Amino acid sequence: MANSIEIRLEDVSQLFETMDPFPFRDRDLARDADAYIFDWAHELPRNQPFEITIHLPASAAQSPAVSSLDKSIPNFFNYRAGVVGRELSDLFRVGRRTLLVGLAVLGLCLAVGQTLAALVPRSGIAHFFEEGLIIVGWVALWRPLEIFLYDWWPIAQNKKLYRRLAEAPVRVQFLDGRATSGGTR
Repeated sequence: MANSIEIRLEDVSQLFETMDPFPFRDRDLARDADAYIFDWAHELPRNQPFEITIHLPASAAQSPAVSSLDKSIPNFFNYRAGVVGRELSDLFRVGRRTLLVGLAVLGLCLAVGQTLAALVPRSGIAHFFEEGLIIVGWVALWRPLEIFLYDWWPIAQNKKLYRRLAEAPVRVQFLDGRATSGGTR
């Protein structure tokens, strides 16, 4: 396959987090391995499929961890997609709350500014405070607008990339030329 993420290891255990007590199929990938695979996948064309190829010495062929790589790697990336999905949900929840606060502050600033302008008509200082309060009200909407217009895009793209990684076939290539294939999902 033209779009392949290549990983060369001396031992399959290099791929997994050493502090994780779970069996290989349920283990977390090491941070460096996760970052390496994610960054490489990020560089590949978005509209073309890819596979993950792990190169191991022939001596690793009998390892139980090797036989479960085609399940453990997709499990991990499905888990990461879920984590990123929850981050996106949290961001939108914060966005909704800050939007309510921002609208309340804007409404309050407009009301106070108009009240001040009505109490002290034709006053330069009243006009100064009225305009200042309008600016404060709009600044209060800055963060929610930033969340809803810009901040969510990269997180949604990361989630989509993690889903693509979870669906990518995993192939193990041994240095003696043998290969195993994890098939497509």
